[in-house]
Formats: sequence, structure tokens, C-alpha cells
Amino acid sequence: MARHLITSAIPYINGIKHLGNLVGSQLPADLFARYQRGRGHEVMFLCATDEHGTPAELAAAKAGKPVAEYCAEMHETQAEIARGFRLSFDHFGRSSSPQNHRLTQHFAARLDQAGLIEERVETQIYSKADGRYLPDRYIEGTCPNCGFESARGDQCDNCTKQLDPIDLIEPRSVISGSTDLEPRETKHLYLKQSGMRGQLQDWIDSKGDWPVLTTSIAKKWLNDGDGLQDRGITRDLDWGIPVKKGEEDWPGMEGKVFYVWFDAPIEYIACAQEWVDAGKGDDWERWWRTDRGADDVRYTQFMGKDNVPFHTLSFPATILGSGEPWKLVDYIKSFNYLNYDGGQFSTSRGRGVFMDQALEVLPADYWRWWLLSHAPESSDAEFTWENFQQSVNKDLADVLGNFVSRVTKFCRSKFGEEVPAGGAHGERETALIADLERRLRAYEGHMDAIEVRKAAMELRGIWVAGNEYLQDAAPWATFKTEPETAAMQIRLALNLIRLYAVLSAPFIPDASAQLMQAMKTEDDAWPGDVAQALSALQAGHGFAVPEVSFRKITDEEREGWQVRFAGKRD
Repeated sequence: MARHLITSAIPYINGIKHLGNLVGSQLPADLFARYQRGRGHEVMFLCATDEHGTPAELAAAKAGKPVAEYCAEMHETQAEIARGFRLSFDHFGRSSSPQNHRLTQHFAARLDQAGLIEERVETQIYSKADGRYLPDRYIEGTCPNCGFESARGDQCDNCTKQLDPIDLIEPRSVISGSTDLEPRETKHLYLKQSGMRGQLQDWIDSKGDWPVLTTSIAKKWLNDGDGLQDRGITRDLDWGIPVKKGEEDWPGMEGKVFYVWFDAPIEYIACAQEWVDAGKGDDWERWWRTDRGADDVRYTQFMGKDNVPFHTLSFPATILGSGEPWKLVDYIKSFNYLNYDGGQFSTSRGRGVFMDQALEVLPADYWRWWLLSHAPESSDAEFTWENFQQSVNKDLADVLGNFVSRVTKFCRSKFGEEVPAGGAHGERETALIADLERRLRAYEGHMDAIEVRKAAMELRGIWVAGNEYLQDAAPWATFKTEPETAAMQIRLALNLIRLYAVLSAPFIPDASAQLMQAMKTEDDAWPGDVAQALSALQAGHGFAVPEVSFRKITDEEREGWQVRFAGKRD
């Protein structure tokens, strides 16, 4: 039994996320966690809400609530939506937790002791109109590298170049739009990442199995221009983790907090401490400390490509720089962007489908299947309602749902609601089992390699193989002349339904549970041998005809949703 530590990028607190956010981290992480549990492995799947920084303050002010109260409410909202999508976190924590406060301050103290923290007087942008220093992300302007007109003060989303606000051409406040900005001096702490460039380079080079998307972004940040830059890790804000050296005050840093991008990844670790404190476990260190047993853990992170630099450079610099035996990530699965129907998702314009809206429209499995089978792995992907309708209707309703319906209803009408006996398998059945054995091993290979789209297509192929067998065997015709042979064919088909439920559980957990219930079995053991798996339900075993697993989406529904989620036009 292997041990898998799995984390997905933690969603920011200010609002409900769209489908692109879901498929870029949490959903594929859940797929992988469910698959590894299904294979019998021990899994720790952690996520949390990212609650610090200016956006949280502004969102709370807009809602007319204290920021702590706002974050608590939004955490529960996001947790409820995650449950709706059947995201199987072992714990869903909060970066504002006392555990993360203590651990972040601990790491800062260790880095300072190692000589990797430096106090610097720097020039920050102050907005007179807003009456505050502006965090990097709340300054926009034109990128000096590529000319993108909506580059942020910390990074250009177009070319991914790391920036400082003073680099921007014609900067403006995102809060007020004011260009009445002036530089002012303030003292901050910097993590001396530049001194760790060689160590980080060697570590990244050792990860030869990482996706090209992950390594290319990491190496670009390491080597472009002047290479890896030192990073400010404090901010002039009210809301956040107070700057301390462990439990001691940090002279000169009174009233400042740690930068959200410093404390947020540390929450991955703190989340495990929260898991223990919530009474869900008794030993978090065996997952995170290599001196306490975590050396045999396989740690996999899931994230969108915009999060890659911080997870391949800044967070590892924090871990390595501490000099302590913390578990480093083994594999980073990164994703490109999911766009919406010819454009981008937009909260302000109400354009695109957001997670709460999706669950109002259709159950989770419909979305899970489409998003995972169209995951933006090798390039950006696009959600269109036509493609969504086609995929749901063909894959889920016609292939999987139709198979289940035909088999169970035919059996009920001819043999009753129990598995019929019949004779031994013939050549047709032997060929099907051999085909399924090959497909199953390919499916496992794609899932182990976290090749999400390929795994989805192989799973669909397994469903299709059953349909093709049913069409070829035609038990409804065979029954007229050879009822015993027809009984054998239906016995095999009913066992296929159980097999489909087990294999499909990582993708469509609700449908899987429904099929298991209909087959009146709790035997969800992963198939080692297909022939053996297809004899799990013996003759005389009862079953029930399930409700329709997946209904088809009508043209009228599709057209209505297209209008509803089109958003405001310029």
C-alpha cells in the first residue's frame, strides 16, 4: 500500500469560483485522490481557503462586514459548494487558522536564522485617492515586456514575467482607477531567493517526470532576464498573519503582516495540523516530516499554470531554506486555462458558469465528466454549450446510461430481478474479457500518470466495449432460441455494470454509488483480474432497475443556458 499526499491550489476567499478554477486544481486532484483510494492506497487530500490580503479586505468592505466574519462565511460557502461537487477532501482548512499563524511565524524565524531574510527599505506605491499603500496585485498598467495593457504589479498574466509595480507603464489603482499614485518609502522583509538559485535549479532538474508546462514555467522564472529575484514577504496591511520571529516580536515590523503568497502555501502543512485538531486523525507529521515517516509519501500538487512559479520556486525556497526535514513536492500537475464560449469567464460581467450556478443547473456528475474529459492539459480549452450537450448526451446518456437501462430492464422482463445462471462463456465473451483487460491496464496507466483526458477516453472505451458486446450478442434475439445462452450474456452484462461502477467512481461518484446500490453490492474492490471481476455477482444475486442515471440535455435547455450565462455585453 502506497501513501499519497495530495493538495490542490487553495481558492481565494473573495467569491465563488468558476468552472475554469475548478478544473484547474480541485477537480483533477479529487479524481486522483479517489482513484488512489480505490486502488487501496492511503491518501491524505488537503485543501483550504486562502483568506489574507487586500482582496479579502475589499470584498468584506463591499459586503459591509468585518473581514474575519466575511472570511468565515465565505469559507463555509466554498466548503458547501465543494461538497456539492463531491470533492473528497480529508480536510478543508483555512489559511487564517491559528495553526497557520504559528507555522508561518515559525518558518520566518527559521529563514531568518539561516540568513535568508533581509530587511530592506523599499519604495511602494501609495494611492492618495484610496488613502493606502497598494499591494502589487492592485496596481495595473502596461507590461514593459510584452505590452499587455492589464498587467498586474506582481506579474503579467499574458507573458508570465515577474514584475514590480514601478516597472509598469502608466500604472493605475485597481481599487479606484486613480492614476494619482506616488512612491513612498517603507521597510519590508525579503526572502533572499536569489541565493538559492543553484539549489532550486538542481531540485527542479531532478524532476525529470514533471509535465513540460510545469518545468518550462519554472525554468523561465529561474533564467529569464536577471534570473530568480528576491521576494518581499511582508505588506502594510491590517488583515493577515502578524510579522513575528516565531513567538517573538520582530523589531521594526510592527503593524505589518506576511505577504499572502508567503503564508498561503504554508497552509498546506498547517491544514494537516487542523485535521488532527478537528479530531479526524492523530499524526499529521507522518505526512509532512521526513524524520517522522513522510519519506515514503508521494506528494502531488495540482494547480493552474499561473500558480506554478510560487510552487516551484518560492514555496520550495521556504521549505529548503528552513533547514528542517519537511516533505517537498514530488510531482506538480499543472493545467492551462479553460475559457468560456469564445472568451473568458468574468465575474464582473456575469459571463460563464460559476460553481454554485452549475449545481443549480445539473447534478455534479454531469459537470465532473465534461470538465475532466476536456481538461486543459496540453493547451487552453474552451467550454461551449454545444460541446457540453453533445458529450453528456453521447457519453453519459447514450453509452453508459443506455447500457445499464437495457440490461437491467431486459433481465427483469425475462429472468426477474436476480442474476440469471446460464452456461459458460463462449468465444465472444472471452474476446470481450481480453479487450477489457487491455483497456483496464491502459486506464490504470493513464490514471497513475495523471493523464486526465486520456484516462477519460479509455474509461469511455470500456463503456463502449460493453455496448458493442451487447449489440453483437443481442440477447433479446438469442433468448428466443437459446435462453440459457441469453442468460449467460445477461449475467455477464450485469457484472459489467458493477465493474463500470467501480472504474467510474473517480469521475462520476454519484452515478457509481447509484449503480452499486442497484446491483445490491458493496463489493467495490478494484479489479485485479477482469474475468474474476466479471463473476462477482453470482447467479441468484438480486438487483434493482435503477432510475435513469443520466438524462439527455434538450436543445431548448441548451439555448436557455447560453442566454442566461452570456453575461453583459460591452
